[in-house]
Amino acid sequence: MGIKETLRDDLTEAIRARDELTSGTIRMVLTAITMEEVSGKSARELTDAEVITVLSRESKKRREAAEAFEAGGRSDRAVAERSEGEVIARYLPEQLSDAQLQAMIKDAITETGAAGPAGMGLVMKVLSPKIAGKADGGVVSAAVKAALAN
Repeated sequence: MGIKETLRDDLTEAIRARDELTSGTIRMVLTAITMEEVSGKSARELTDAEVITVLSRESKKRREAAEAFEAGGRSDRAVAERSEGEVIARYLPEQLSDAQLQAMIKDAITETGAAGPAGMGLVMKVLSPKIAGKADGGVVSAAVKAALAN
């Protein structure tokens, strides 16, 4: 069973349990997936990897919104955004630890032979498919930049 089917089944369960947070969040995510499927020249079914990309994007939106609400003094809305982010996180792959990420960066640098800031693109090209949905792109980019600076 794919991630999209799991989301649909969990939506049904959340509605039955009258869990408004979970059902609302899953509805929002399913809408984002459907929008992605129908965007472009023709409609298509997303693969699980593409669904994970959509989930990652939605999770990032919740994280950024929570930070913005917190900065604006709206801690009630920040808590709601973080709660939605936690629901979305259930469907994302387990996040990489810092040690795992550093090891992958080191391997990618060795594999590409990159040196200095000019090699950033090469390293990111190798890393991106391996870390998709498992780490925030901004964190990875900063870690790669730091590793190449040394």
